[in-house]
Parts: sequence; structure tokens; C-alpha cells
Amino acid sequence: MAYELKTKENDRSVLEFIEAAVDKPKKREDAYRLLDIFTVTTVYEAKMWGASIIGFGSYHYIYKTGHEGDAPLVGFSPRKANISLYFATGDPDREALLNKFGKHKSGKACVYINKVDDIDEEVLRELIRQSVAFLQKTYPQS
Repeated sequence: MAYELKTKENDRSVLEFIEAAVDKPKKREDAYRLLDIFTVTTVYEAKMWGASIIGFGSYHYIYKTGHEGDAPLVGFSPRKANISLYFATGDPDREALLNKFGKHKSGKACVYINKVDDIDEEVLRELIRQSVAFLQKTYPQS
């Protein structure tokens, strides 16, 4: 049985998602700040991916196992507990930037922040640029 990706780009409105899904005013303000930062830095239009990820740009990946799909180059999701930021996995230069990023936690694919005021916005812009460049080099368009 083939694995079906749940997180696909769709036509839902990013602004309607933020208004409907983010109930705390400060977190909504942060979502709009991030929307501006990601849009200006990537020059890609924000698109919804799945039910709750705001993504910018896209790339097609194929793993050695043969599994393949599409994903946003970068993105974020204003979740109830925290804000998830999505950057490239496997980028060896990411950790150096995260050391200067500010208050955060990180997993394999996500970086979690509580609010935008906890981080250095210029380092965020550099993480976005670095992630986009890494993915475009790793998965060049065919």
C-alpha cells in the first residue's frame, strides 16, 4: 500500500487560517510578523500545506528508499503550545545559526519558539535564506 502524504499544498487562505486558528492576540500578531518575514525573505507567496502549515516555495524530494513527495522550502505553524518553524533537515550549517538564534528548542525538522520577541529576527532571515539555498542545491529542479 502506497503511503499518502497528508501535508500537501492546498488553496486554503493563509489569512483566514491565521484568523480562525490563532485565538491569542499576541500569537496572531507573531503569526503576521512571521508571514511578513518569510514572504520578504523568500519572495515566495505563502501557501497552506495540510491543515496548519504556512509554507513558502516548494521542492520535490526523492529518498534513497524511493519515497518521494513535495514539501515547502521553509514554513511555520502557529500552534497552541508554541510556534513551529520548518527549515531544511540535514543542513550541516544550521546549528551554528541556531546557537545565535535566541530562546528556542529544536527537533530534527522543526525549531520551536514561544514568541518572536524571544529570537533574533536577522538570524531568522539567515536561517530562511540558508535553508532555501540548501534545499535548492540538494534537490535541483528537473
